Amino acid sequence: MMRIIAKMHLAYANAIENVKNKKGQNTIEYLFMLGIIVVVVGIVGGLIKTFMPELFENIKGKILGQAGEL
Repeated sequence: MMRIIAKMHLAYANAIENVKNKKGQNTIEYLFMLGIIVVVVGIVGGLIKTFMPELFENIKGKILGQAGEL
């Protein structure tokens, strides 16, 4: 029983040390920034997808109109 308690104490001490470790904190900050970037790109992609078909149709019409005048 004492060995189990000693192992649990050692695991607890290691966990506390890892929380205090600045490298772990930097990793979490980078993951948080990456998550924000992914969300922003997703939102912008959705907005572009909404407006792009109309833009391409306008460009296509202008190209075909100019090609028809040749």
